[in-house]
Amino acid sequence: MTPREEIPALVRTLRPLVAAEASAEAHGEALDSGDLEQSVWVRLLERLDAEGPPADAASWVTGAVRDEARRARRRAMIERPFGDEPATGPTACPERAALVAERRRVLRAAVARTPGRCPRLLTAMLSPGDPTYREIAGELGISQGSLGPMRSRCLGCLRRMLATEVAAPELRGKER
Repeated sequence: MTPREEIPALVRTLRPLVAAEASAEAHGEALDSGDLEQSVWVRLLERLDAEGPPADAASWVTGAVRDEARRARRRAMIERPFGDEPATGPTACPERAALVAERRRVLRAAVARTPGRCPRLLTAMLSPGDPTYREIAGELGISQGSLGPMRSRCLGCLRRMLATEVAAPELRGKER
């Protein structure tokens, strides 16, 4: 029987022993017996390629499981989790944050090019403080009643400006 043909028989023979040893070594520790088993199987396959099967497979498995458990405990002591949870939301990943920032920059540049009192009005409406109509009207020195129609005209102007800069898709996915 060639060494490659011996592997399935060796695995069938050692499987219960590896599982029992890994379970016993992981018991009471913060170790996962499945991870230990996997590490031992990898070590065994590496050994089979380099040196062939161990002379005393049972003692080799016992020693390998203990070595892997020791390594896992050492790794657990060295590794530390992140202090804070990763950020979530629209700017969680750098790519998305860059795209959001670029959209805001384009919008602010377009607002600055609108005619008349529109730049001041739209800038006030885009304020992060989310001001009320009364606050915006007081800041701009106009009546609160004229704020709605002016806002509508300014947004229409902005919409037309942006439509010429960004080709909006037509029906059925055709580009203009």
